[in-house]
Amino acid sequence: MYSFKNDYSEGAHPNILQALAETNAEQQAGYGQDDYSKRASNILRKEVQDENSDIHFVSGGTQANLIVIASILKPYESVIAADTGHINTHEAGAIEATGHKINTVATKNGKLSPEKIEALLEQHTDEHMVKPKLVFISNSTELGTIYTKRELSELYSFCKANDLLLYLDGARLGSALCSSKNDLSLAELSNLVDVFYIGGTKNGALCGEAIIINNDDLKDDFRFYLKQRGALFAKGRVLGIQFVELFKDDLFFSLAEHANAMADKLSQNIAGLGYEFLTETNSNQLFPIFPNTLIDKLSEKYSFHIWSEINNQRSAIRLVTSWATKEEMVDRFISDLEKYSTYN
Repeated sequence: MYSFKNDYSEGAHPNILQALAETNAEQQAGYGQDDYSKRASNILRKEVQDENSDIHFVSGGTQANLIVIASILKPYESVIAADTGHINTHEAGAIEATGHKINTVATKNGKLSPEKIEALLEQHTDEHMVKPKLVFISNSTELGTIYTKRELSELYSFCKANDLLLYLDGARLGSALCSSKNDLSLAELSNLVDVFYIGGTKNGALCGEAIIINNDDLKDDFRFYLKQRGALFAKGRVLGIQFVELFKDDLFFSLAEHANAMADKLSQNIAGLGYEFLTETNSNQLFPIFPNTLIDKLSEKYSFHIWSEINNQRSAIRLVTSWATKEEMVDRFISDLEKYSTYN
């Protein structure tokens, strides 16, 4: 059984494991004040081309989302997200547990646009309702789509014009930036959001995300929020070391390129067999639509998510490739798909 279920089934890239082992006996300050976390922060400031960015390391994406959002919003303020957004579908009500409503917007491709947000703002007119304040987006999205420079620029400009803040979930940011459809650099993206995070967990790290705060109004006392939410990691060195390694010799980007290449190979061969997709393949997530009988057959050898039912005979599944996906397993999946397709 080989898994295409997610991009965190494997452990960590060998360079990270080696660095952790080599530094293991060193004594370092705690809570993110160690030399490695400071070095990683300086590296990332250079990557985003902003020496004034505040950078904080946390263990995971849900933790990053709930802390960032709770730190930004007043008790009566809400966050706007696509109905497919991670905070709305896969975080067990973490945002609501902090006391904030999620205003969802229906979208077919997982992306938000000024038009969709404006329609929601028009519904919230006075103090009898929550006040939308923050816009949450993901790049790539839960449907594997990515934001172009034009789309993100328009969204950021709209937020500024409407007194909204823009926060980007970057759990799969590496895959998005390395997509063949991408036209944004990391520095350009950083300049078009108030806060975002760079995901390590899904791109070769054991664990860890780097929260990057660009808006000066959101920087004060952020470490208090980290501590209160249990995210001020005593052995912060573990996170800092990993990000030093990820951004050494562009490892972060080469790992994402591999994941995307494996997804592209799957996508091209699936399309070549005449199958349709729920959304266009832009990153390391793809959503082919297969007959249910074929899905049952593939499930005997591979694990993946059955994403949504199309009709009584067909469903969309989600295949995810990772930094460590073996090309021979991709080839085997394609071969089995060709073989099983003759039965349907």
